[in-house]
Amino acid sequence: MCDTAKDFLKEKLLQLQCHFTWTLQLEDMEWDDLQERLNYTIEADIVQYKVMPYNLLTFVNCVRGKHEEAFDNLWEAEKILRKDHKSNVEKWSIVTYGNAAWAYYHVGEVAEAQAYLDKLERICQQFPDASRFTAMTPEVYGEKGWSLLRFGWRYYEEANECIEKALEADPDNIEWNTAHATSLFRMKENIGDPQCPEHCKVVKQLHRAMELNPKDSFLKVTLALRLQYFKQKEESHRLLEGVLLNSPDDPYLIRYVAKALRKEGSVEQSLEMLKKALLEKPNSGLLHHQIGLCYKKKLFTLKKTPYKYNAYEERKKLIELCKYHFQTAFDHKPSLIFAMLDLAEILQECKEYSKIDDMYEDLIRNNSRNHLNRQLLLWNYGLYQLYVRRSQPNAIVYFKDCLKIKVKRSQFVKCQAKLKEIAEDRLNEYSRDSVAFGILGFLHQLDGKKSEAIGYFQRALECDHNNEEFQNALRDLKEAA
Repeated sequence: MCDTAKDFLKEKLLQLQCHFTWTLQLEDMEWDDLQERLNYTIEADIVQYKVMPYNLLTFVNCVRGKHEEAFDNLWEAEKILRKDHKSNVEKWSIVTYGNAAWAYYHVGEVAEAQAYLDKLERICQQFPDASRFTAMTPEVYGEKGWSLLRFGWRYYEEANECIEKALEADPDNIEWNTAHATSLFRMKENIGDPQCPEHCKVVKQLHRAMELNPKDSFLKVTLALRLQYFKQKEESHRLLEGVLLNSPDDPYLIRYVAKALRKEGSVEQSLEMLKKALLEKPNSGLLHHQIGLCYKKKLFTLKKTPYKYNAYEERKKLIELCKYHFQTAFDHKPSLIFAMLDLAEILQECKEYSKIDDMYEDLIRNNSRNHLNRQLLLWNYGLYQLYVRRSQPNAIVYFKDCLKIKVKRSQFVKCQAKLKEIAEDRLNEYSRDSVAFGILGFLHQLDGKKSEAIGYFQRALECDHNNEEFQNALRDLKEAA
């Protein structure tokens, strides 16, 4: 196929509404984790519309180069369309056929890709507001929102907007109401007055979703976690007991229930559940991490209690248990960076600083693929260097590296503020501090304020004439101006 024809085909493919056009960033996701969660979603009968996880798996496997698996997922999705969506198969086919066209394009099967485009064109003729190849039906909005939720915090706001549009047309839909409750909970917004849970948007939506689907255990756990914020321990506990009664052997669900119990202070009950679940899934990094968190809570509770006879031995035992479970969690699930951050906190308790340095440096060196994990590591290591190692120069290096990963989540904002604070403190001590001017130049450069950045780097060089970092930054800024 000539390049012109291929480009013309791609132009049409880019007009589709499917996972390949929803700008899902590859660096935001640990693929193995996502695949594991999607497989569990299918096996545990979590979603009403099983075509959605198969569609997402088609995309995941295709972009990973696992084309055979991608087509297996695609064919399973098409089988579900014929079986479960006979009455509105056209609306549900839009995303599936879009993915199919892209999947065939990726393997060079141009005729097959065009055949799916032709199918989409015929389907879209039925909808007055449709474009040539796609129609924004509630099903498309809903599936897009559902899929975006699986790709992490960066997509939560857009996911919520899509789900709300799906609900406008289908307000009693169980799946979209459940997804809406999930998106609101994950966005951590609209919590409101701690004394008035009835005014909380998340709580209202969770109750609404549970009215439509009273057997959904994940909704119950989510509501229990939110009610803990409002100090409604009895109601939260009642919900958790109901979940355990209905789903006593689901290790994924047990993990969430155990987390909720730990947060409300029932650490022993949480531990008992997690250990039982671990017998079923001994290689579960997530279960090991939750067990470690229980021991960590016991350790820090012990620190606050008055002296008792065997406190030293108990503390030593808890530290070893924390170390074991956090390290095991990471060994089984290398994407679980939080387990290593928790391990660093325990090592700090033991004053094993060289081990912490080795651990962070190894993690930073080997976690270049996932931008979110790398940014989290750099931020935390910068704080450790600043407050534990008392090395401000090292902290500045790691904070700058953190900001160079331009993912503007909470760590990014905190890191900006911390660097600005360091610069201002240094200038208060000495008005001609080159490091402080360099930091301010870097921050303005990051914000796209070129003239201000140039000014600060010039002032930095006036104080430190031969600094290569400042010279290079100033040259780059002037060339870009």
